Amino acid sequence: MSKKKSKVVETPAEQQAEAPTPRLSEYYVNTVRPKLMKEFSFGNVHQAPQLTKIVLNVGLGEAPKNPKVLDSVVEELTMIAGQRPVVTRAKKAISNFSLRAGMPIGTAVTLRGARMWEFLDRFISVAVPRIRDFRGFPTKSFDGRGNYTVGIKEQMAFPEVDYDKVEKIHGMDITFVTTAKRDDVGQALLRELGMPFRGQTPVRIGEGAV
Repeated sequence: MSKKKSKVVETPAEQQAEAPTPRLSEYYVNTVRPKLMKEFSFGNVHQAPQLTKIVLNVGLGEAPKNPKVLDSVVEELTMIAGQRPVVTRAKKAISNFSLRAGMPIGTAVTLRGARMWEFLDRFISVAVPRIRDFRGFPTKSFDGRGNYTVGIKEQMAFPEVDYDKVEKIHGMDITFVTTAKRDDVGQALLRELGMPFRGQTPVRIGEGAV
């Protein structure tokens, strides 16, 4: 009687262990972190600023009246981020806008780890060059604690979005959350990772995207 070979199923932890390290993560460890430690005279690696998460947020005022648009945006953001977003809902009622607490008003997704690094790589090397009349991101959009938010006017900047399936052209806010305590440190971190700020020469990190 022949014995069937049992199929080996890898756990998520084993699959993650085998996944290659994102090139931008390696670049941060090998190049950016040492440079920032020298630039700001940090005594150890724990003082060097790190990128901890990236949050993509799309607000849709018409979502309560047009669920189809919301469903479309959720699918687009899933393709852009590589991770399914959550639907954001109103925390309180606003009578002037016929808005009740709990109504859907948009969608958002938070990226960490490898997905965060891979998104940042694609954003800088692929999406940004597709933005019309782009002249660099403003440096005044930091929050005072080293975190940076930039607004994108059209989701079409991301090649993952199929123009023929778009229900509505919309923008989004992208927030880069760092461990920096000051804006100048946070700006230096993003600059060295390739963020093209207005009036500054962008850092070139290799060729192509992940």
